[in-house]
Amino acid sequence: MASDLLRHPFLVFALSFVVLWFAAWSGAFLRSKLGFKLPGDLHEDFSVILAASLTLLGLIIGFSFSMATNRYDLRKNYEEAEANAIGTEYVRADLLPQAHAAQVRALLRQYTNLRIQFYETSDRDQLPRINQDTAQLQNKLWAAVAEPANAQPTPVRALAVSGMNDVLNSQGYTQAAWWNRIPPSAWGMMIAIAVVANVLVGVGAHHSKATLFVVVPLVVAVAFLLIADIDSPRGGIIRIHPQNLESLHTSLSEQ
Repeated sequence: MASDLLRHPFLVFALSFVVLWFAAWSGAFLRSKLGFKLPGDLHEDFSVILAASLTLLGLIIGFSFSMATNRYDLRKNYEEAEANAIGTEYVRADLLPQAHAAQVRALLRQYTNLRIQFYETSDRDQLPRINQDTAQLQNKLWAAVAEPANAQPTPVRALAVSGMNDVLNSQGYTQAAWWNRIPPSAWGMMIAIAVVANVLVGVGAHHSKATLFVVVPLVVAVAFLLIADIDSPRGGIIRIHPQNLESLHTSLSEQ
């Protein structure tokens, strides 16, 4: 359930802002309504604890942001690698007999279109169909290069087989990169520290003003929004656009 929630960045923003705002007001309630006051000699120590908590929260947010951007860059690099592998195999199809070469090229054009759909779709109900069609097309592609290679194994035709192997492997690497996201346990630790830090902000505040308890929760919630958006390949605004695959598909269609 937690992983499903993290696929919706704006929901993460709304929930985190409400939770952190409530945490700040809870700290203020402990201070003012319940008479929770620090002795004078502990104020300095409390300020150190508050500063350390906010610093730790900032470090964890920065670390999580780095994790999200690294995964985003990895997905982007694999999109480029897929386009290169498909384009290379399209050229290597000349190494096969004419009939098989024409079949491989036609299948690669269909395959490129399917890969573009994989990147662009935001409808998770379509993914099983896209993945199923991709798997079926991969079997046809492999059979189209394996048959002539088995019939007449030569080093030249082995290049076509090797290129097709790269095409199939690149799709597997891409899928693994899309599954690789920030673990929910890391999110849980980050949220727990944010809640504690906001409670301490409320306890240490001198005035219970509404605007005072909005700033820190809002800033942290925006940071959570950005991290969740980058880390969500399909649910966010910042997404991988398959420009390399689209350019390749255009060039293949013109041939």
